[in-house]
Order: sequence, then C-alpha cells, then structure tokens
Amino acid sequence: MKILHVISGGETGGSKNHLLSLFKGERSHEMMLLVFQKGKLYDEALKEGINVELMEQKSRYDLSFLKKFRTYIQSNHFDIVHSHGARANLFVRLIKNRLHAQWAVTVHSDPDLDFMHNKKMSTLFSALNKWSLAKTDKIFAVSDRFKSMLKNYGIPDNKIVSIYNGISFDREKIRGDRTNLSLSEDDFTAAIVARLHPVKGHSVLFKAIASIKDKIDLTVLIVGEGDLKNTLLNEAKSLNIEKNLRFLGFRSDIDELLSLSDVSLLTSKSESFPLVLLESAREETPVITTDVGGVRSLIPDPSYGWVVAIDDHAQLASALMEAYSLKKSGELTEKGKKLRNHAENNFSLRHLQDSLLKEYKKMLNK
Repeated sequence: MKILHVISGGETGGSKNHLLSLFKGERSHEMMLLVFQKGKLYDEALKEGINVELMEQKSRYDLSFLKKFRTYIQSNHFDIVHSHGARANLFVRLIKNRLHAQWAVTVHSDPDLDFMHNKKMSTLFSALNKWSLAKTDKIFAVSDRFKSMLKNYGIPDNKIVSIYNGISFDREKIRGDRTNLSLSEDDFTAAIVARLHPVKGHSVLFKAIASIKDKIDLTVLIVGEGDLKNTLLNEAKSLNIEKNLRFLGFRSDIDELLSLSDVSLLTSKSESFPLVLLESAREETPVITTDVGGVRSLIPDPSYGWVVAIDDHAQLASALMEAYSLKKSGELTEKGKKLRNHAENNFSLRHLQDSLLKEYKKMLNK
C-alpha cells in the first residue's frame, strides 16, 4: 500500500507536527510527503529522513503545475492520496476525476474560521474548501465535534470517521530550566503556544490578565509568530500588562517551555483536537482551555484541568486564579500528573497510526 500525504508546506503549528508524527516508527505501508513550498515542515521532513517531494508553484494561485502533480501521483502508483489543509484539498479536488487513487482528507480546522482575518478570502476559500471536501472518498475528523460540523455542511455520515490526534509518550517529562528566562520556581508562569491570529483568542487572554494583574503575580509566555503581533503589542500596552507578557516568537524548544510552565493555555475560538494540549500533558503541565473541538475528551472533568467558555475573559481569569492558588498549596503538580496518565492511555501516537491504517485498508477493501 502506497500513501501520499499532501500539504501546502507553509504550516508551522499543530498540522505540521501531526503530519510529521505519522512518519514516525515502523509501519507496514509505504508513505511519501509532497509539499508546494519550502518552509519549516519541508526542512524538518528532510532532517528526519522523510521521503519528501517539493513541487513549487510560480505563485500561490498558479495552477499550471496540476498536470505535473497528477502525473506524479499516477506514475508512482499511489493507492491513496491523503491531503491536509484547504490549499492541498483544492489541488487534489481539481485533478480527482483523473486519478486512480482514493482520496482521504484530515480536517484540522473549521473552514469557516480559517480566513476570519480577511472576510473576502474567508467567503471564497471557505466555499472552495467545502466544495473540495464534498468530493472526497473519506474524511478524518480529529474530534466528534468536528464530525458533527462536517455533517452540518452536508457531508454524508458514512464518509466521516473521527480519529483523534495522538503523540508519543515514550519519554518522561523533561525538566525545563527557568533561569534561561530569568524566572524563579516561585513565579507563577503560564504559556500559550499559538500563531498570532484572531482565531487563537489572545485578546481575551489579555483582558483576563488585566483583570487579575493586581491580585497575583503572573508571567505569560507568548510563543508564536503571526500578522497580529503589532496589534497585540499595542493591546498589551493599552491594558498596562506589558510586564506580565513575554513575546518569545517562534521557538524550537516548545517541550521545555511547556515543562517549565505552571499551566498551559489555549484560548482559541475554534480548534479540532489541539496537539499542544497533548504536548502539555506529556510534560505534566495542567491545561486551561476554551471549550473547543475535542478538548473535553482530554479534560473530562475539573480534576484534569479547566475548560472555560469561548470569549469569556472572566471565566479565564477565574481559572488562572484557581491554578495560582493550587500552585501555592502544592496541589497543581498532581493535576498535571493525572492529565498525563489519562492522555498516555487514550491519545498515543500508536493508536492514531493504527486507526488510520485500519481506515486505509477499508478504503481499499483489504
């Protein structure tokens, strides 16, 4: 069985890490990766020894390469083309009728929110992505909530399978060094690992911080890059919380940053099943997250972490205050250990890979 994974190549966050993880460990089938641009994903794939093909376009909207793209798939006799993201989905859809291969898609995000920072782009590209998804042979939704969303778009139930993300838990928690950030063990520190984009909800977090900054000492590590950076810097200044924030930009030491943090934050308006929450669980770092995607599968009750309403800075502030109190009483670390145990038992990389292989075989009637 030959599988070709297709993705734009510009990804830097969860979808990049998800895709690279599929190539880890032993497997009974052959897999290759194709990207349309150079970037961190392409560089990491080469570094990890993944068989990756670069098929660059003249521009983002250049479709002249589609014949070459189709020929590559046909000449390599792939059984399944598995695409990730709106751009890759569209390109496969445009050649689908001339392919012998089956087509699978993993939906990592809500098509209606992918381009929420640009209304014109949102209307067009959301419609194109939904048009593409309607023609797939199989769709993998990374949470049951996303499966319901896809059904609401008119996609038949028998086309959609929920397969939650997974990561490797083959190592113990690492020990992050706070002195590298001039932090002491007593400092209450939170981390948010997310691109600087409206859907990630940084502004709500900033309002929450502003409401409690005079009650607790709090440092939040802002990890990620994006078009919203200057806007967020100005928001922080206007709320007078600059001293509570550290804008760290892109980092390659995410695990260490999560490990040295007391809590990990996710304040998004929409997500599927965020890998950063599993990465936080691996480092035994408790999580405060908005009620998005499949997060309640990871945090089924308050003993595992905090789930707050979307866009509710008061609930977010309350969760931060509670986490601060648990740190002071020495109880916060136990919550993190319980979270890791639950994640390790239910969201392993092996389970993800085995679930995909099972569905691939069904697609090919093997």
